[in-house]
Parts: sequence; C-alpha cells; structure tokens
Amino acid sequence: MRSDKSIINARLKTLEKHLEQENPILLKAVQNFRVLDKVFQGMGLMKKTDSHALNIPWWPLVSILGTFSAGKSAFVNQYLGFKLQRSGNQAVDDKFTVICYSREKNAQVLPGTALDADPRFPFYRMSEEVESVAAGEGIKIDTYLQLKTCPSNKLLGKIMIDSPGFDADSQRTSTLRITDHIIDLSDLVLVFFDARHPEPGAMRDTLDHLVSETLKRSDTSKFLFILNQIDTAAKEDNSEEVVAAWQRALGERGLTAGRFYTIYNKELAEPIADENLRLRFEKKSDADLADIYHRMEQIEVERAYRIVNTLDSQSRYVRDKVVPLLSDYLAQWRKRTFIGDAVLFGILMIIATIIIVKFDYWDGLSSKVSESALNMGITAAIIAVILFVLHHFMRQIMAKSLLKSIEKSAKKINIKGSIVSAFQYSTRPLRSIFATAPAGWGLFSKRKIEGLLQKSDLFVQELNDNFTNPSGEGANANNEEDEVEYEYETVEVEVEDEAKTETKAQS
Repeated sequence: MRSDKSIINARLKTLEKHLEQENPILLKAVQNFRVLDKVFQGMGLMKKTDSHALNIPWWPLVSILGTFSAGKSAFVNQYLGFKLQRSGNQAVDDKFTVICYSREKNAQVLPGTALDADPRFPFYRMSEEVESVAAGEGIKIDTYLQLKTCPSNKLLGKIMIDSPGFDADSQRTSTLRITDHIIDLSDLVLVFFDARHPEPGAMRDTLDHLVSETLKRSDTSKFLFILNQIDTAAKEDNSEEVVAAWQRALGERGLTAGRFYTIYNKELAEPIADENLRLRFEKKSDADLADIYHRMEQIEVERAYRIVNTLDSQSRYVRDKVVPLLSDYLAQWRKRTFIGDAVLFGILMIIATIIIVKFDYWDGLSSKVSESALNMGITAAIIAVILFVLHHFMRQIMAKSLLKSIEKSAKKINIKGSIVSAFQYSTRPLRSIFATAPAGWGLFSKRKIEGLLQKSDLFVQELNDNFTNPSGEGANANNEEDEVEYEYETVEVEVEDEAKTETKAQS
C-alpha cells in the first residue's frame, strides 16, 4: 500500500507536469514550495504528509456569495450562456457548487466527496474543517458541497463557486466556515444583494459578515459588491432611493471606497414602461456587467501573482511571525521550568533534611557513604535519575501551561496553522532546554527562506516581463533604428549641399 507521502509526491509531479505546459514560471513556484515544505516540516508547523502546493488552488477562482434569492444562480447562467444552476425566488440550491469546464456536451453533477478528496480543487479535506466547527458534520460533506461540469468556454482556465445564501439556517456555523475558506482562496469575490428587499437593515448579520469582516482583510480589492435585480426599483416613485439605502447600509459597515455595482438580467426582468427610464437602467446595468465580466476574465493573470505572493508571504510569515513568537514563548518556558525545578528541588531537599534530622540518619548515611565508593556512585546515579525525571516532568507541565496563551497571541497577530504543534515539537523530551531558537530553525533554514524570498521577487519580475514593458526595449530599438536612418539621410543631404556649394564656387 502506498504511503501518504508517496501519494502527495505523485500529486505534485502531476501538477508539475500540467504547469510545465501551461506556465513554466508557476512550475518553478511548485518546486520552491517543496523547499518551503521542508522548512515548515522541520519546525513542526506542517505534517510530513502535507504540502503548501496542495493547499492552494492552481486554477483561478471566482466565488459568488450573497443572500438567498439575490440572483446568484441566474447571474452564473447568464455569464456561462448555459442553464446550469436552478434559479427562483426561493432557495433552490443549498450547497456550495464548484463549477468547472468539461468537454462533455451535457452537464454532470458529482457529490461533495469528489471535491473533498481531490487536492486540485478548493475544497480539499474540507470535511475536516467542517468537523472542527460542527462535530459530526464532517461525514455529511455531500450535504454541503457538489461539483458540476459545464461545456461553456467561459470556464476554460478557471473555476467558479456558487454559494447558497447564508441567512439564518440550521447549518449556519458550518456554512460560514466554508464561506470564509473560499474567500481566502478566491481571486475574485462577487457579493450579491437583492434590490427587491429594500430594507438592508433586516440582514444585519449577513451584512456584517460579508462587508465588515472582509474590510479587515489585506485583499479587499478582490471584493465586488453588487446590487442585483435593480430593475424592480423602476416601480418605485424614487428608484434612486433604493440604491442609496443599500449604499448607506454598506457605508455604515465601513465600505466607503470602491465600486458599487447595480445590475439586472434583462431576460428575467419585468418590462419597464417608461422608455427613458428603461434605457437609463439598461445603460447602467450593461456598463456594470461589462466591468464585472472584465474583472472575471483578468483573474488568470492575477492567479499567477497570487500564487507567487503565497510563496513570498509564507516565507515572511515563518521568518517574521512564527520564529519570533516561538522564540519568545520558548524563553518563557525555559524560565518557568528553571523556577519550577528550583522550587521542586528545594522542597525535596527540605523534606529529605527533615526526615534525616527527625530519624537521626546522619550517622548511618555517613558510615554507608564511607564504606564504598561504589555505593556512593550508585546513590548519586539514583539521585541523578530522580532529578532528571522530575526535570522532564516539570518541562511538560510548564509547556502545557503556555499553550492557551500561545493560541491567543497567535490570533492577535494573525498566525494560522500549527503554531501549538511547533511549540510542542520545540519542547519535546530530550531536546536541550538551552536551545534558544525553535526546533528546525537554524542557519540552513534561514538561508532557504532568504533564497525563497529572492526567488519570489524574480518570479514577479518574470511575470511583469510577460505582461508589461516598462523599459520599452522594443520601442527604443525601433526608435534607434529610425534615428540612425534619419541621421544617415541628413548626412547625405548635407554632403550633397556642400558639393553643390563647392561647384558654384568653382564656377
């Protein structure tokens, strides 16, 4: 039977083979993720059967979030030009649906297990995440996820995720956990609201999660906020007030910058009697849709930068956040252990002294010690073993006393992952208590991290060369040729003029 490690290596080789044809720069990134894995594994931050390369989606990812009946599924069908998702006024699909391209003419629906077990997709091992927030729900992964294939060419080179609305329901905690997971992985997040419900205050919790929480992120530019089905506002006496109400609601939650889109599906819209009003609504919706579609088409470029940035950010993460935090807590653990040892040994010495004095063992002990050096050595060895056992007992007690504090500190500075496992690995038995650096962090690992940071910069430069030409080398070369040709022609003219002048002078 193949080991987990060999299976992961096989998956990485398959990924490398795929990227060798698609994007050689990203192929180099995969190879450098292997180096990063070794550093993380050496520090106890990652299992030896895991890899960074398998925890990020290598295809561009567009996520579509929002409330029930906000028109998310209808938008997906409109964009794909294929009736894939069921749509309606009520909640018709209560699962996260991953949509990807297939050459088959007919769409296929596969269970959530197809995503949970395949590292190429964004929900790899999602059952473990669900189980961590809702005990017993991990085995029901098929009730949360599904995979759909579609022959639309719009899906070539990208993946879309259509989410269920996450208004109050029986699985809200798990749904929000999955939502946070796909937000982290996505290159573009479209957040839909329903213009048919002009009272945004009624969805305070949803707005808080979709807007307030996302604005704390460093990647807020990937969020587009869309007020859908705006055609229904045409029936209102003051249609602009509907949009204004939503803008105020979003502004109250901190969204004061960025584009706010208003769109509707003309095929599903009710007729707008006022011709001028209809044209105004259509013009605005068409312009906003064009902007949204353009962003969706650009994510393939953004994906390459995102993956390279992951390599860079994870390298900085371990160097600038994990190592300082672990070093600080190792120092605290060392100090507590020494104090605990001193107190424990002191108590033992006091107890031993009391017993010896009370029962008048001094003469007996001194005579036995003087009888034989061998007896003295055995006694010393027994005492050393006892002290060694007590010391390691104290080490573990003090290490456990710091675990909750480590978790809190890690959350404050946004450290994710197995920081507790790394601390336990650094405080494992038989590792020297005098080691000031975390386990696995030494000269070689430092050099590896610095090398990865340099390489990530080079990858960005290579990507820039594919999409930009800041130096204008090609243009300069053409200009130089033109200038040389022009100068050559100018010289010829000047020589001809001088010859004519000399001829006239001779005449």
